[in-house]
Amino acid sequence: MKQLNIFSGSLFLAVLGLMCCNNDSVDNSGSEPGGPSAPVSSDVELYVTTGHKSMLFKQLPLDYCENDPMSPYEIRLQPEERYQEIAGFGPAITGSTGYNLQKMSAADREKILRECFDPEEGLGFSMVRISIGGSDFTLGEYTWCDQEGIDFFDVHPYDRRDVFPVLKEILAINPAVKIIGTPWSCPRWMKVGLDGVSAYNGWTSGRLNPACYEDYAEYFVMWIETMEAEGFPIYAITVQNEPLNKGNSMSLYMPWEDQAAFIKVLGPKMQARGLKTKLLCYDHNYNYDNVSGQENYVGKLYGDEEASQYIAGSAWHNYGGNVSELDNISTLFPQKEIYFTEASIGSWGYSFSGNTLGEFESIFLGTMMRGGRGVTLWNFMLDENGAPNRPGGCQTCFGVVDISSKDYSYASIERNSQYYDLAHCSKVIKPGAVRIATNGTEITDVKYMAFENPDGSYAFVAVNRGSDSRKLTVNDGSRHFSYDIPGNAIASFRWGKNE
Repeated sequence: MKQLNIFSGSLFLAVLGLMCCNNDSVDNSGSEPGGPSAPVSSDVELYVTTGHKSMLFKQLPLDYCENDPMSPYEIRLQPEERYQEIAGFGPAITGSTGYNLQKMSAADREKILRECFDPEEGLGFSMVRISIGGSDFTLGEYTWCDQEGIDFFDVHPYDRRDVFPVLKEILAINPAVKIIGTPWSCPRWMKVGLDGVSAYNGWTSGRLNPACYEDYAEYFVMWIETMEAEGFPIYAITVQNEPLNKGNSMSLYMPWEDQAAFIKVLGPKMQARGLKTKLLCYDHNYNYDNVSGQENYVGKLYGDEEASQYIAGSAWHNYGGNVSELDNISTLFPQKEIYFTEASIGSWGYSFSGNTLGEFESIFLGTMMRGGRGVTLWNFMLDENGAPNRPGGCQTCFGVVDISSKDYSYASIERNSQYYDLAHCSKVIKPGAVRIATNGTEITDVKYMAFENPDGSYAFVAVNRGSDSRKLTVNDGSRHFSYDIPGNAIASFRWGKNE
């Protein structure tokens, strides 16, 4: 009987300790529709989104546990085992995005930009992708040199009107935002037909004329230099958006052989001009669009030593194939960087729960588990009709956020699945964070990942794809906490900042 009393007392203390550091009894109401919930003071920053929207990036209180961890599902961080450095997360600032944002009042526009890009009070989006010239989400088809002759290169009025003002406002809020630039097409006068020799003058399809490699390399260099002179440092460029796509409203077919040959001209020119901008290859789907002879596009580029020396890494989309394609890339070429650069959502098969949880697992965790350094998604802001858009491009896409064209007000903004996916990473995983190893029992339906931020804090993100809640106990070696992650939910944690 005495032994039973001792056991009962120990069990009581353990349960009491778990109750003190868990937050099962807190208010689980959803966030206000206007954006993230008000800050909460506790040891651990905790944000939760559920698939059924009972919580939408809801901040909840969570404190460290005083007792020894007793959970069979303890996850121990191993900061001594380090992987890739994280560059950032964010959306694309397309011409359509700029158009919609500038339809808002200045006060409302600042409110949504601060909500998303402010690194302290907001979500801390830290990377954006923009088009070099037109795309399927600009208000026209154009490049910065539409008149034949590189001497006619100049900033296109559409970009100065639609994109530059928004970029300036974003960088004023967060000067550390990284910009990735991508062309949808070279100038038409630089194109030949798909046979590589015949004349061609269309915005869609065609190939880059080898006789124009020098001019097109100069075009890239002048674009980077001009953007930086305008106050927009360019973190990276990709050589071509979706190089195996012959459709869309603007495109350029660029098989790996063409891209390798062009990089051998572009790379030396960038170096000669002293540019620090990263050069990324590919920028297309995991399945290489099922184009015969183009399988392992990136591996073939890396196998060309002359071209590979100029390539910092590769960029990827998810419109075909599976993220597991990156297993070979990350294993065979660990010195090369990986970025996920585009994913769209829209009326086709969309569900808030399915897209939020599924894309968080496949795009964010899936890419970073394979060495990915950053994620950019597609349009930051479209209207309720998926507009403005162009013939040949997507007519039914959603933005990261959508706004009503009736009044373009902050109050009318609808935050879609990709908003919450970006929020759950960018709020707790800061630029310069390093992914670190974890050691623990596999938890049914749960995927997770840990990071150490530059300020010494830890970040931990998890998704529960099952219908039942799962208890997580996270231990960094000196502190630990427990949380029951709800079924069909994402949870993000940050704690332990060095003072």
